[in-house]
Amino acid sequence: MLSMFRVAITFFLYILNTLFWCLPIFLCGVLKLIPVKPWQKAVSWFAKACASKWVGTNSVIQNVLTPANVTVTGLDELKRKDWYLVIANHQSWVDILILQRILHKKIPFLNFFLKKELIYVPFLGLAWWALDFPFMKRTSKAQLKKNPSLRGKDMETTRKACEKFKEMPVSIVNFVEGTRFTSEKHQRQKSPFNGLLKPKAGGVAFVMQAMGEQLNKVVNVTISYPEGIPTFVDYVAGRVRQINVHVEVLPVSQQWIGNYTDDSEFRKSFQAELNQLWQEKDEVLTTLSGQHKKQDAA
Repeated sequence: MLSMFRVAITFFLYILNTLFWCLPIFLCGVLKLIPVKPWQKAVSWFAKACASKWVGTNSVIQNVLTPANVTVTGLDELKRKDWYLVIANHQSWVDILILQRILHKKIPFLNFFLKKELIYVPFLGLAWWALDFPFMKRTSKAQLKKNPSLRGKDMETTRKACEKFKEMPVSIVNFVEGTRFTSEKHQRQKSPFNGLLKPKAGGVAFVMQAMGEQLNKVVNVTISYPEGIPTFVDYVAGRVRQINVHVEVLPVSQQWIGNYTDDSEFRKSFQAELNQLWQEKDEVLTTLSGQHKKQDAA
């Protein structure tokens, strides 16, 4: 009974908080339609400030009503005025809340790459555009086979989407596995990792190719739920007791910057380096998952 009451109250506060801040962000999207660059830049800044307040209030709601103990290591090197690529493993929708919670005011507001079709979602599409979320259109292999002239268009689209980030510090988030981890997906992929799916290199490579010279650091986040992967309802109901997170700040390697689409040697090298990073992340995830068991045993 107490659990359901907590869920109801938490959901109500999340919705109230979202509606409160969504209105000014949506209005920013309307005002941003005025094609004057200094004006659009000012409106984008205000929209991000509102979004930051939304994240901050969500974090307060979690601290008060969601009794999960979030243990984080490795946040010391982060700065709010740098450009970052944030990569993380993906197991649950709770991951997004945790990323926002631990990185809030540590680095610039988190931006996610979205499918181009999402810009047409009523209200939200305009709000995401106001927040400078980059909208991507990926060309399928079938489309490339039918029309080879489309090769390279994805990279051109990515560059244009990232142009706006040159003047304002930003954090670009990429869930490298491309989908949430499940045992079924793990088995179907025949993943060589214990707790991770195979990394998809294309998304990271595109960001590095478009923004590599501008990015200051790569923030490698590993999230562990030692008691088992929770649903969003599990989290807001207070059924998650412990979450362990390790943050590793990496330099932007020049070996990560190149033409992933057309340079086969670079593509092989990039995939090999990303797989090595993912092997190290898998070991960190195993360690984080074991910490809770040790604490229980003690």
